[in-house]
Amino acid sequence: MSALHEKIDKSRLPRHIAIIMDGNGRWAREKGEDRLFGHYHGVESVRDIVEGCAELGIEYLTLYAFSTENWDRPEYEVVGLMELLVSTIRKEVESLNKNNIRLHVIGDMSMLPDYARNELNEALEITKNNTGLNLVMALSYSGRWELLNAVKNIAHAVKQGKLTVEAIDQDTLQHYLCTSEFPDPELMIRTSGEYRISNFLLYQLAYAELYFTNVRWPDFRKENLYEAILDFQQRERRFGKTSEQLLPVNG
Repeated sequence: MSALHEKIDKSRLPRHIAIIMDGNGRWAREKGEDRLFGHYHGVESVRDIVEGCAELGIEYLTLYAFSTENWDRPEYEVVGLMELLVSTIRKEVESLNKNNIRLHVIGDMSMLPDYARNELNEALEITKNNTGLNLVMALSYSGRWELLNAVKNIAHAVKQGKLTVEAIDQDTLQHYLCTSEFPDPELMIRTSGEYRISNFLLYQLAYAELYFTNVRWPDFRKENLYEAILDFQQRERRFGKTSEQLLPVNG
C-alpha cells in the first residue's frame, strides 16, 4: 500500500466523488496519435479509479463520460466513442458484478444508438442488486439539459394537478433531477489543466470542493486520486457558515 494511501483519514472520506475525465485527445496528440487512441487509453484510468474508489469504500463515483455537446464532434470520433463504450461495458460488467459495484446512468439515453442503449440496460440489470460502490456514468448528459428537463416535468405535474405551485421547493427540484437517488458530490476532480465545470452537475456541485490537476486523464491513476482526497481532507467545509460556527462548543 502506498504512503499516500496510508495518510488518508478513512473516517473523513467524501461519500461522492465526481470526475470530469479530460485530456484524452491532447494526450493522444502529444503522442502523435489520433483522439480515439486517447479514449482507448482513458479506459485504463477508469478501471484503475473505479478500483481505487471501491477499495477505499467511497459510496458514489460519477464519471462525465459523454456530454450532450460531444455529439457535435467529428462523426468518426462519436461513432468510435459509442463502440468503445459498448465494448468496455461488455468486457467490464462481469468484473463490476464480481466486485459488488452497481452501475447507474444519467443523461439523455434516447440520443444513444440502440445497440449502446441495449448494452447499457443489460449492464444496469445485471448489477442492480449490488451493494458496494455506486458507479454513475454521465452519458449524453449536461447540467442545463437536466435542469430544463426537470423544469418541464415539474410544469407537466402542475398542469396535471399532481403538484401545486406553492408546494414547489428545493426538494421538489431535487426529486426531478437525474441524480435524485444520490447524495450531492463533495469532491469534483477535473484532469488536464482546465479550470471550469463544463455544464456538469450544475445544481449538485453547489457546495462541492473543486480539485484541478494538470495530469491528462489517460495518466490519472490511484496515486492521483489519493492526492485529490488528501487535498479535500485539508479543506474546511463551511456551507456558508463561518469557521467559528463550526468549532465545537466547550461546555
